[in-house]
Amino acid sequence: MVERYAREEMSSKWTMQAKYQAWLDVEKAVVKAWNKIGLIPDEDAKKIVDNAGFSVERIDEIEAVTRHDLIAFTTSVSETLGEESRWFHYGMTSSDTVDTAVALQMKDSLELIIKDVKMMMESIKKRAQEHKFTLMVGRSHGIHGEPITFGLVLAVWYDEMARHLENLEQTMKVISVGQISGAMGNFAHAPLELEEYACEELGLQPAPASNQVIQRDRYARLASALALLASSIEKFAIQVRHWQRTEVYECEEFFAKGQKGSSAMPHKRNPILTENITGLARIIRAYATPAMENVALWHERDISHSSTERFWLPDAFITTDFMLHRMNNVISNLTVMPENMMKNLNLTGGLVFSQRVLLELPKAGVSREDAYKIVQRNAMKVWEEIQHDKPTTNDKGESIYLEHLLSDEDLRAKLSEEQIRECFNYDYYTKNVDAIFNRVFK
Repeated sequence: MVERYAREEMSSKWTMQAKYQAWLDVEKAVVKAWNKIGLIPDEDAKKIVDNAGFSVERIDEIEAVTRHDLIAFTTSVSETLGEESRWFHYGMTSSDTVDTAVALQMKDSLELIIKDVKMMMESIKKRAQEHKFTLMVGRSHGIHGEPITFGLVLAVWYDEMARHLENLEQTMKVISVGQISGAMGNFAHAPLELEEYACEELGLQPAPASNQVIQRDRYARLASALALLASSIEKFAIQVRHWQRTEVYECEEFFAKGQKGSSAMPHKRNPILTENITGLARIIRAYATPAMENVALWHERDISHSSTERFWLPDAFITTDFMLHRMNNVISNLTVMPENMMKNLNLTGGLVFSQRVLLELPKAGVSREDAYKIVQRNAMKVWEEIQHDKPTTNDKGESIYLEHLLSDEDLRAKLSEEQIRECFNYDYYTKNVDAIFNRVFK
């Protein structure tokens, strides 16, 4: 339900009504600016600001004849005015209206995305604190490495999202620019003050220099920022999908009462939300390509960019907004299974402690090469036993890797039983969690 309402809020910013309203907001700001400069009389300016309106249906009717959307718009607005309509769109070119209006739409939409990112960061932070010391195995190449905590995994996510937040906030400055520079951007028909006054009214910065359009490297920056964000969301989603695999089963998307996973197999509980997110990320990344290709327009302008922007701008914002709310829902309601995490951590019979043993031997005067041989040869014995489905613990409940190490004469000549056993202490791997959390969450 939250996802649907979020999508509707973002979608509302990209309807035809919203598009033309943004155009009208720009035109009114320019009227106010001309009035401030002294060209448009107070009475005419007031009439335009108070009475100018439009009808989407009427614009469509006019555009069917004119084949020019901006002219259809100005004609529709003029029909709601009297003689003062002569000042409407005065000294402007189409892109002055359109590009400045799109800046307003992008700015409003990016504010929602930034709000979403902050929301998701809070959800990650909450779950990270909850599982600060929940032990699990870290994986390298998908293979068990060393003990970590689930909280540390989430701390990495939070830190990554913090970088996206900073990037989006910087991108906001890049896209929040307008232009009222006229055809070719030479200000021949309007002073620079007009642009400055109008942009101030709209909450935008004037582009320091423009030709007939706002330069599309700004849009490409936006598309790249959203694509990077989507890639990280996909990264998180893929991890959840792996954790939910039956043979792993450390975390699971919330499965509601009455929910069904398969039409054929009633037992199924599928990671459908994160799979959906993975697919949507591909779409958002795909929009970065046309956005970058739009940077290279002919001379002072062409309109090859226009057709792609009608697609990618609204869809990238709407889809990213949806993804963020969906992933936030996944994180907030994620079912975490610490017992299964510990079970998997012990799956390899203590092999996750191999580096700890390796690092103790040089302290006892053993070369790294010899130390590696001692530690690895005992580890290979464990792998062989695991392959043949032998128990990973002995009759005393101790890991078979510890048992092999304690029986190794070369190792025992250098390390005492107490020293070897101490290498199998989980606390060693969590001793810096607090310090890491302090750096991440400040």
